[in-house]
Amino acid sequence: MTKILMVCLGNICRSPLAEGILKSKLPEQDYFIDSAGTSSHHKGEAPDERSIKIARLHNLDISLQQSRPFTKKDFNDFDLIYAMDCSNYNNIYALAETEQEQSKVKLILNEIYPGKNKNVPDPYYDSEKGFLNVYNMLDEACNVIANRLLNP
Repeated sequence: MTKILMVCLGNICRSPLAEGILKSKLPEQDYFIDSAGTSSHHKGEAPDERSIKIARLHNLDISLQQSRPFTKKDFNDFDLIYAMDCSNYNNIYALAETEQEQSKVKLILNEIYPGKNKNVPDPYYDSEKGFLNVYNMLDEACNVIANRLLNP
């Protein structure tokens, strides 16, 4: 089973959406997808209501997810770790102790824009339009990820 972790700052906006989107594109018997945050500020909280709403508009239910902090143990538990932006990428990468752990960490938008190191903007202080924009970016990136995994 391939295990994939989506990571943003608080694990309430971007990474819960990325988790829900990728889960919808891959068979659950072959893939385990989770999400976490580099900050523990929202530990135990459900995703932001705006993320839940945008997901529902696309027939995804992410309402039962709970925020959790990223830990060093995640390097052992996951095969791929997707950061939503460069800041979170750097925070995760700094915790890696081996080249193998470092090689697991990727920027999610590099799936659509290889080597461009583009950030998925944090929509927390934005409007619902910002959340829709984030959803669309993540959906496109998750399509690429799912296609590559399902058609190696």
